[in-house]
Amino acid sequence: MRVAIIPARGGSKRIPRKNIKEFNGKPIIAWAILAAQKSGLFDYIIVSTDDDEIKSVSEKYGAIVPFIRPADISDDHTPTVPVISHAVKEIDRLYQHVEYACCIYPCSPLLLASDMVEAFNMLESTGADFVYPVVEYPHPIFRSMRQSENGKMEFIYPKHELTRTQDLERVFHDAGQFYWGRAEAWRELKKMHTDGLGMEIPSYRVVDIDTEDDWKRAELLSQSGTL
Repeated sequence: MRVAIIPARGGSKRIPRKNIKEFNGKPIIAWAILAAQKSGLFDYIIVSTDDDEIKSVSEKYGAIVPFIRPADISDDHTPTVPVISHAVKEIDRLYQHVEYACCIYPCSPLLLASDMVEAFNMLESTGADFVYPVVEYPHPIFRSMRQSENGKMEFIYPKHELTRTQDLERVFHDAGQFYWGRAEAWRELKKMHTDGLGMEIPSYRVVDIDTEDDWKRAELLSQSGTL
């Protein structure tokens, strides 16, 4: 059985009620649910939440909320893996044995169903524990700088001050959209990043929504028709 698990707690602080805030006409979590539905990959699309309003909104758009997430894995400091591990075990208990689980972050309005399909095919064909999208840094981090209090700049990697950017290693970061994993890897609390494979996607389809500026940029990209 394949399931999508959307972790959406109610206590977001930087953008209050972030997971159900309206994004281009729908609660932002609805875009994640709809992308999961469009992919055709999942037997169940489940939201793991501690919040009654998030539960109601999620169910309105076709997700299932068969359990309430415990308080001890619903705070600011709880990492993703224990939340998904808990959800997989609950789904095992309530429905049937889970073989594959895809964690989809609720604030991923630029997510494409086709990326989830490609990543799942990669997971199956490689035997990896996890597969997730990554994106190249827009500027080589080996030429990054820090600024002192008096404004003076210095290179963090001084040996690369004169290195041409095209000669530096390509470096990536997590796109923060979804993580396909074998259910056993989630149950065993394996590390989804270092125990996984990256699938590169273009940078124009990635916005990490942490601030109101991020939110506006994501809305403009979503409206642009380029995705």
